[in-house]
Amino acid sequence: MAMQVGGSGGAKADINVTPLIDVLLVLLIIFMVITPLTPHGLNTLVPQPPPPNMPPPPPNQDPTVVIEVAKDSSLQINGTPVKEAELQSKLEDIFKTRATKVVFVKGDPDVDYRYVAQAIDDAEGAGLDKVGIMTPKVEAGQ
Repeated sequence: MAMQVGGSGGAKADINVTPLIDVLLVLLIIFMVITPLTPHGLNTLVPQPPPPNMPPPPPNQDPTVVIEVAKDSSLQINGTPVKEAELQSKLEDIFKTRATKVVFVKGDPDVDYRYVAQAIDDAEGAGLDKVGIMTPKVEAGQ
């Protein structure tokens, strides 16, 4: 072990990286904590139009269930009026015997989004696997 004594006595210009590493570690911890807290939206599907050459299925064998939210926030399941309080139990009854548990929600353009979100919430509360959103383009077959 040698030691320098005297000689070229000038100031050393070494960079102290310890504060830089401390700041980087703090930022890394902050980003690791914040990342899982990002908000997630509703998981939904958009139905795909049938192939152009395929005829539509008969009405009694149609597996599609559509919840319609009208302008006055009234609900219908495949055209049958349903009260908001009964929606979840009606959906449970409909999907008791079905293998595929997929429902689509169609909202009027003038209805508040909260009514559509409540219908999606009730569908998920009924134990349905997937909830889809009906859009005007999908209805038109585009």
